Amino acid sequence: MLAVGEVCSFADYFVICSGDTDRHIEAVQQAIVSEMKKNGVASHHSEGTADSGWMLVDFGSVVVHIFSSAKRDYYQLDDLWRTGVPVLSIQ
Repeated sequence: MLAVGEVCSFADYFVICSGDTDRHIEAVQQAIVSEMKKNGVASHHSEGTADSGWMLVDFGSVVVHIFSSAKRDYYQLDDLWRTGVPVLSIQ
């Protein structure tokens, strides 16, 4: 998770994660949306598909990016937003 509020006008945090397969990417997206909903937070917008290798869920101040490994390497979002402050990193 990156704190990007100081360098981004549309979000305070980015969650950037990867899935191993299309099914895994879809399951991660569904689990995040479900858990946020249980906590009273609805998504504003979702886009992408698991088979495209990139799914995005916008919760307003938090934007979640779920990538395939290949798409994460290609887009290098972690590097693009490197001026953000890492809040949590799990390998």
